[in-house]
Amino acid sequence: MPSTPYALRVHDVHKAYRSRRVLKGVSFRLEPGTLAGVVGENGSGKSTLLRVLCGQIAADAGEVERCGSLGYCPQEAVLNDALTVDQHLRWFRTAYRLQGTGRAEELLEELRFAEYRHTRVEQLSGGTRQKLNLTLALLHDPHVLLLDEPYQGFDWETYVQFWDVAARLRERGRCILVVSHLARDAQRLDVVHRLRDGVTTLWHEEGRPVGARGAVR
Repeated sequence: MPSTPYALRVHDVHKAYRSRRVLKGVSFRLEPGTLAGVVGENGSGKSTLLRVLCGQIAADAGEVERCGSLGYCPQEAVLNDALTVDQHLRWFRTAYRLQGTGRAEELLEELRFAEYRHTRVEQLSGGTRQKLNLTLALLHDPHVLLLDEPYQGFDWETYVQFWDVAARLRERGRCILVVSHLARDAQRLDVVHRLRDGVTTLWHEEGRPVGARGAVR
């Protein structure tokens, strides 16, 4: 990946659905090796922002630039109930044109659900489905990872494992953006943006910006 001052750059992004303006000029920039968050109330436009960032929908105005490959983990898992975990992994390895297993074996062990590899998705718990959803987003080792409420349905042990995985990705120079309606994980993040009234602002706690390693310009 070529040298760049940012992994993800979002500049003055606008999006409306008919007369309802959801995003009204969202701007931020994240460096490689940053674990960042966007928090906002339900209905504030977080999922719309993620869909714009990953290219699912087009912004009405503004720019989104990223350096390197992209991984996206939506809040609603896009899985086929009739297929097993292994079959999903094979499908996505083909889609990503990966040689070998990619990061599949490593992630199955890190998230501790290798025992379900031959289980159909319809038989998995909500938390295990979300583990598979996250694994598929990480399979090709993306440079920029977008996560929408990624730990929904996780038990406490898996929740902690998720943050361990995120920290290791950051150490390897990956940029991770976690979107949530809760600010409870702010201290785990390098920088937090609050999405409110269609714009993002740097989130502060006790008069100081939360996080020190992220970049906002």
